[in-house]
Amino acid sequence: MQTDSLPQLEPAANSTPQRHTILIIDDDHDQVDVLSHRLRSQGFETRSAESGQRGIDLVHEHRPHLVILDLRLPDVDGFSICQQLADDPTTCAIPVIIVSGMVRPDIIRRSRSVGCQYYVRKPYDPNALLLLIENALG
Repeated sequence: MQTDSLPQLEPAANSTPQRHTILIIDDDHDQVDVLSHRLRSQGFETRSAESGQRGIDLVHEHRPHLVILDLRLPDVDGFSICQQLADDPTTCAIPVIIVSGMVRPDIIRRSRSVGCQYYVRKPYDPNALLLLIENALG
């Protein structure tokens, strides 16, 4: 009986799974700390910025896999940041989740029009946000 042997695949040189990096752009330190802790406990790497300009700088510097963005920031509104990310060919594929206390229908429509993938109302269920994050990264 003849047996054909199949070539064995070698493990990849870097076989450890890549951790997704999430950038949180929000000026509420407590909110950022709680969210960062929760995301890190789920295996994500997090970075944060408390202003819009610092957030844009971090996006270009670190290329996060996803951005969580507040609309009310000290230097610029979140719509402008989302639009900048959507207009830039190097960042347009990064999903953005806006997390805000503003819930008027026009705010949600405007969020979508500037490139936001999901809009989440504060206060939010952290488990629901985690599901949206996983879906956006999917």
